[in-house]
Amino acid sequence: MENKEKYDKVFVESFGINYNDLTEELQYNSIPAWDSVGHMSMIAELEDKFEIMLEMDEIIDFSSYTKGKEILEIHGLKIG
Repeated sequence: MENKEKYDKVFVESFGINYNDLTEELQYNSIPAWDSVGHMSMIAELEDKFEIMLEMDEIIDFSSYTKGKEILEIHGLKIG
């Protein structure tokens, strides 16, 4: 499975959304499931799937679907 597929799957499973909902506009609190609890659950799943450990500043800055890609690239992960 490619990095983009894994990334997208984490969002879909963490927030109970469809793949069609994964847009550049998707951001924290833009859907009910992406609240503080949902955010931390999604972060934990990303760390597990990609075998990384995000810094607290990165977790806080992870405010959108697009920003998340940028943060993971810092860890050497190219997300489509």
